[in-house]
Amino acid sequence: MQCLALCAVSGFLGQYALPTRTNERAAISMQQFNTDGTQEGYNAMGEKVVTDGNQGNYRKLSDKLQEADIERRLEQEEIDKRENAAKMMREMRERRISLMQNIPDETPAGTVDDFMFKEGVKDILEKLDYDLIGLIPVKTRVREIASLLVVDKMRLKLGLETSVPSLHMGFTGAPGTGKTTVALRMGQILQRMGYCRTGHVVVATRDDLVGQYVGHTAPKTKEMVKKAMGGILLVDEAYYLYNAANDRDYGQESIEILLNVMENNKEDLIVVLAGYKDKMDSFYSFIPGMNSRIGNHIEFPNYEVEELVQIGTVMCRELEYTMDEYAIDAFRQYIAKRMTMPFFSNARTVRNAIDLARMSAAVRIFNEKMSPASDGMVSDMELMTITAADFPTLDSLESAAIMA
Repeated sequence: MQCLALCAVSGFLGQYALPTRTNERAAISMQQFNTDGTQEGYNAMGEKVVTDGNQGNYRKLSDKLQEADIERRLEQEEIDKRENAAKMMREMRERRISLMQNIPDETPAGTVDDFMFKEGVKDILEKLDYDLIGLIPVKTRVREIASLLVVDKMRLKLGLETSVPSLHMGFTGAPGTGKTTVALRMGQILQRMGYCRTGHVVVATRDDLVGQYVGHTAPKTKEMVKKAMGGILLVDEAYYLYNAANDRDYGQESIEILLNVMENNKEDLIVVLAGYKDKMDSFYSFIPGMNSRIGNHIEFPNYEVEELVQIGTVMCRELEYTMDEYAIDAFRQYIAKRMTMPFFSNARTVRNAIDLARMSAAVRIFNEKMSPASDGMVSDMELMTITAADFPTLDSLESAAIMA
């Protein structure tokens, strides 16, 4: 290790000697030396004492040299550690390469299909296909993520180098497009593959994470994180955590905790941030480090009319209802109209429409059977059938829109 010592009058070095390239900790301020090197004085007894006037400078110089030596040894130890770690990594790679060269070509890790079946991934993806009508881009992206995880596990089985990818996700899309359903299925896949302990999903909003006064936010956020540990924390409408108009907003503290958790607990917690695409893009631009922690972005498109009709049909079937031919047409017109109105929420709007139709059907059957002209008997088909009359008319929708 070589050292360059610069000597000059006090103040000169700091102004002219490239201060950005010098170590301030190594700067020694020396007192002016006596010409004869001695100094006279008197002790407490009044006796005359002759001392070396440069003793203080010698002590400073000795202390600085000792500090420099300790720092040099610490730096060398750190360099040795890095070199040893790099050497170990090289040796591990060489052993893996040697192992792979000795593995016969006819000894495969197994088929992808068998591995997916064994881990239960195939079954989960099939359930996702059943649960979600349409949304082909979403299903494709989920399969891509699952493929990476499966192949990574197969590489691990052969002793190849593997690294856990960033599993934090960003879901963008309108309400009712299946974001929560996909999060549930992703949790199951990650749990089956061993990337999280339980795979459960905890849904949170700003109200669940941000407090109302100083000192309230951190406990609330940490409590939600604790509930989600081992699974997925789905933060819906995550952009409401950040208030650009108020730099003292308590949401900033929640964001900082989430950033820290996403970095330091990524092997035991997957964070999914969800919301409208334009607002999420703005959120990422305002929060440094957030977008870089999101390894997978999935965009959820709005459903088409026929897809929503199919969703409604499936919902009815699960509730042991059926829509007759005219009811399906009335439902289609209702959904097409609602798509042009405020507060449309895709599958949520469909579920609300089915619930309203069930209510209307119940009132209709009750009134019909309570009529004096009726014998009061109700057939199973009547209890199971939703008719066109059970859906709101387009005129009533337009009137409601005008009043709103």
